[in-house]
Amino acid sequence: MLVVAGSASPKLAARVAQQLKCQLIKPELKRFPDGELYARIPADVKGENVVVIQSTCCPPNSNYMELFLLLDAVRDLGAKKITAVIPYLAYARQDKRFKEGEAVSLRTVAKLIESVGPDRVYTVDMHAHRIGDVQEIFNAPAKNLTAAPLLSKYLSDNYELKNPVIVGPDEESRQWAEAAGKALGADWDYMVKKRLGPEEVEIRPRKLEVEDRDAMVIDDIISTGGTMVKAVKILKKHGARKVYAACTHAVLASGALRKVRGAGVEEVFATDTIESKISKVSVAPVVADALR
Repeated sequence: MLVVAGSASPKLAARVAQQLKCQLIKPELKRFPDGELYARIPADVKGENVVVIQSTCCPPNSNYMELFLLLDAVRDLGAKKITAVIPYLAYARQDKRFKEGEAVSLRTVAKLIESVGPDRVYTVDMHAHRIGDVQEIFNAPAKNLTAAPLLSKYLSDNYELKNPVIVGPDEESRQWAEAAGKALGADWDYMVKKRLGPEEVEIRPRKLEVEDRDAMVIDDIISTGGTMVKAVKILKKHGARKVYAACTHAVLASGALRKVRGAGVEEVFATDTIESKISKVSVAPVVADALR
């Protein structure tokens, strides 16, 4: 097996290759004066099982184009089996047509990925809440992996926790709160909205009491930070002792990290699906296990 490292995922690709004890290939990439991307695979991949690892984080269009070129190149060069690992799959938010005439971008990028011929596709905590299974959007075999247990393990390994509870900031984050809570052996919950009047809405944990307990708020993405900040403040209002913020994908747009830290969390941490300064947890173990 050979692992090809896309420019958006060099550290993760190296960690996966190390776990699998296989060769890491760093493609030759450069830009032409007009902005077009040049890609070259500097290795013989004919007859090999090749894994291309490339997140499609910011800038998503450029990173997608690189992914397409790398996948198509290894196919043209005669790879026996090609696996696309796309740790962060951009354009997944638009997984249905909300208004007449809208492009359903998730299905568009799925078609483009399939067009360059991977035999299998892996994603991690894909942000498509109305899709029950990633296999619904890909014709090729596909699986969505989760980093939630790794995030809760990081929390337990690094902090002395008092009666911990894992909380999702909204109903859509229930799946990650449940997976993280079960992995930690801790209570888990998610927040819900309750309308108290025409202009008054209460957001609170659905059933669990958090007073004098350590809480980790978990979500798939911290983008602008608004949802996470609101959740942290609510937990503190309800008496949580210490609050930690965790996510799989650290998009961190519009000063998000500053906002979340300003809400009074003990730490904000994420995985290396998007390589950032808060990427304290690697998804390499779950990716490597899937590839095996």
